Amino acid sequence: MVRDELARARPDFGFLMEESGTVEGRDKRSRWIIDPLDGTTNFLHGLPHWAISIALEREGEIVAGVVYEPTHDEMFWAEKGQGAFLNHQRLRVSARRNLPDALVATGIPFKGHGDFQGFMAQLAAVMPEVSGIRRLGSAALDLAYTAAGRFDAYWETDLNPWDVAAGVLLVAEAGGFVTEIGGGRNPAAGQSVLAANPHLHLPLGTLLRNAMKPKAKPAPAASTPAASTPTAAGGSAG
Repeated sequence: MVRDELARARPDFGFLMEESGTVEGRDKRSRWIIDPLDGTTNFLHGLPHWAISIALEREGEIVAGVVYEPTHDEMFWAEKGQGAFLNHQRLRVSARRNLPDALVATGIPFKGHGDFQGFMAQLAAVMPEVSGIRRLGSAALDLAYTAAGRFDAYWETDLNPWDVAAGVLLVAEAGGFVTEIGGGRNPAAGQSVLAANPHLHLPLGTLLRNAMKPKAKPAPAASTPAASTPTAAGGSAG
């Protein structure tokens, strides 16, 4: 239904969707990036925390995005250079400056996919440093809530463009910083995303990156040469 409506409005645009992959359009510059149901597991279990995510990419750049949460009728939307909004209210990221005061969202690698051990290392590094961590099950809403200041920061790995494209623009237009965890500038590609207010982005990113560094192996203990047994000198009596 979402794709049909967008195709009717902009028949030349292409699509990138979870269900159907890439669909080329006549306009090679523009495509919609869509997740019609982000938070599928929540939806299937009757948890009212899921969303529809739609982003418009033009010449490789996200220029508009919408994350709609139907159960509370919350429409998060942004246009590049024009700010981010929740329904008709302007959004700003939180102003908290210190990690010990921060509420941080994340996602757990799904059904054994991704680097679970790496995630556990990151979680172990972040948990003692922040006020709390939440895992709610929708990357699009985690980013929207970060844009709205409900979360102070969010990180996750092993995502897809349709999970994050709209939300990345929301956070940026609400005054936040959004990068890949390693510092790369293409979080909308979905490999990893770190979103936070300007005060917390660097310290949280440092924690996450340090957690993924290989641990130095302890140097082997120096071996002690075995003590030699002295040989008694003897001679024949003359």
